Amino acid sequence: MDNSTNPIGLFDSGIGGTSIWKEIHTLLPNEDTVYLADSKNAPYGQKSKDEIIDLSIKNTEYLLNQNAKIIVVACNTATTNAIKELRVKYSIPFIGIEPAIKPAAIHTKTKTIGILATKGTLSSELFYKTVSNLKGITVVEQIGHNLVKLIEEGKLESEEIKDLLKQYLDPMIKANIDHLVLGCSHYPYLIPQIKEILPEGVKIIDSGEAVARQTKLILEQNNILNTRTHKSSNLFYTNSDPVVLKSILKNDYKVENKDF
Repeated sequence: MDNSTNPIGLFDSGIGGTSIWKEIHTLLPNEDTVYLADSKNAPYGQKSKDEIIDLSIKNTEYLLNQNAKIIVVACNTATTNAIKELRVKYSIPFIGIEPAIKPAAIHTKTKTIGILATKGTLSSELFYKTVSNLKGITVVEQIGHNLVKLIEEGKLESEEIKDLLKQYLDPMIKANIDHLVLGCSHYPYLIPQIKEILPEGVKIIDSGEAVARQTKLILEQNNILNTRTHKSSNLFYTNSDPVVLKSILKNDYKVENKDF
């Protein structure tokens, strides 16, 4: 059965995964998409592994009911804690997102890189394995306490966010990092504020473009790439107030409140 015209499903603990969605939509404009913002349960980063797995299964089931042909786990915390279990449980292809530590480690000149991520990502087995394999590289880790919560509340430009970022980034600057890895899909929305704090030479890395390329590759390998030329359908569902999600999309995309 040809399901190439079925949508790509994406889920995140809230609005942050739209940073991933934007990269996928830019690379694959013909693909229909369904995006779930599980904002009612955000942030995932403070939850236990079992809770994250349960929420990821719930989101996956909803997307399967929307006939998703592939699911992008557009959340670092859900990827690092649950994607293994999702791949065992379901036959559909899954795309995960991980902090882009490897490219930062390859290109660093100071041999020191920073990573700003949630507690759930930094304490995961997958993250530990990745960092353990780095030789001769110092990784300065920082949990982004309250950043996701403030982003979900629409406080991107707030002094509170700027103060937290300064507090989190100052030790990295003192440690002489030359790459900052954003280990949460919400954080790319903070890049303008981060750039104001970091020295000019520090490169900021997020996973969006790499995830989009990987999504295209897996669609091609499974012969489910949508080759029709048409105006794509892009649906956005949230189980919380849709105002912030609408404002961050900055287009006439329809955002529906759903109980999932």
